[in-house]
Amino acid sequence: MPIKQLPLRKEIAYSAGMMGWSIMTNIIIVMLPYFYLPPNHSGLTPLVPQLLVFGAFNILSLIAASGRLFDAIYDPFIASLSDASENPKGRRIPIMKWAIIPAVICCSLVFFPMVKGESTLNAWWLTIVLAGFFISVTTYIIPYNALLAELTHSTEQKVKLSTYQQVGFVLGMIVGALCNNYADLIQEVFHVTDRSQALQYTIFGLSIFSGLVMTLPIIFINEKEYTEGKPTHIPLLPAIKNTFRNSNFKYYLISDFAYYIALSIISSGLLFFVTVLLGLPDSDGGKFMGIMVILSLAFYPFINYGSKRFGKKPLVLVAFAILSLIFVTIYFLGRLPFSPTMQMYILVIFASFPLASLGILPNAILADIAQKDTLETGENHEGMFFAVKYLFVKLGQTLGIAVFAMLTVYGKDPGHDYGLRLNGAVGFVLCILALLFFSRFKESKNSE
Repeated sequence: MPIKQLPLRKEIAYSAGMMGWSIMTNIIIVMLPYFYLPPNHSGLTPLVPQLLVFGAFNILSLIAASGRLFDAIYDPFIASLSDASENPKGRRIPIMKWAIIPAVICCSLVFFPMVKGESTLNAWWLTIVLAGFFISVTTYIIPYNALLAELTHSTEQKVKLSTYQQVGFVLGMIVGALCNNYADLIQEVFHVTDRSQALQYTIFGLSIFSGLVMTLPIIFINEKEYTEGKPTHIPLLPAIKNTFRNSNFKYYLISDFAYYIALSIISSGLLFFVTVLLGLPDSDGGKFMGIMVILSLAFYPFINYGSKRFGKKPLVLVAFAILSLIFVTIYFLGRLPFSPTMQMYILVIFASFPLASLGILPNAILADIAQKDTLETGENHEGMFFAVKYLFVKLGQTLGIAVFAMLTVYGKDPGHDYGLRLNGAVGFVLCILALLFFSRFKESKNSE
């Protein structure tokens, strides 16, 4: 019996899952440094000590890194479990459904510290709940992304579904980035005077909304109708080794890793760049994020056409080049001969193309790699490719948060902002590295 093609309404349901976990992960990336180590004029109280370990790493950077150490073991484990699943309802969705409630709870608890003030007890609490969040969301993300390769049966379908998926991701970015705007509304409507309390109510509500959205693929997609994946019987360690034997995958992985470190730096620093370097209100951070995402949507038709006309690789290389220039601009924010608002508009306008191309194409490229590997080896271990990718994505995101938090030691307040500007220099170097490694990626003719 031939496998059905996913109809539009189910493609939208699938992309909704991306929006759900995107909201929560972007809340963690954007709000964690701002909530626990806020700038002086934010109206928030520091919650962890700004102590240096080994003379370079502050506590928050170590906490962010430690939570992802669990993923180093857990990502490949959940991928192996999913690839080998013989569940009659499918290999992916039955695992995804168990992740939603724990992810909602842990995401909320990250912003409910044990002590309302600077304390090492908050540091221990944050370590535990962050680890719980990362493990929970991984249980959803790995099987979810492996479905991309299985629900699509041609390169065009992969790019199309990856485009819808990216729409979900960027909508999640907007919703997550508007935390301070929602908190403003809560303070105004409900007369909440405590800023941190308003943010807690906001994040709790957004976490619940995210969980509800994440249920849509589970409710509306019958996995067995649209996929033909068979359980793989390769043990865990050999399966991991098999992915690294693919030279194309190694170039893809290294460039993706560098990109996500850079992306995490800019996401973690967004509110600091807006408020400290430009002197604008924190609510403007969400506004500019929204403008950037909306502008990126305008490039989606071009990305779909351009990937067929020119191939995916050239578009990715151009995106890395533009992104490297954006990081140079961050270093000089507040010193350019334009108004602060105009400087942010320049930044978000130029960032919109990289956001579109690097959101849509990498997952489609990886789905091609995984599908080609399946044809060559006869083993359906798409989940392992996406597990290794997302292990490095999350390590990159964590390293990005850690680098940003570490550099705040050298200045994160008005008049003392050198640490924030250094993030621009680090991001520039990372984007150039990503460009150089991906230039060695070989795009096969049949994938173009």
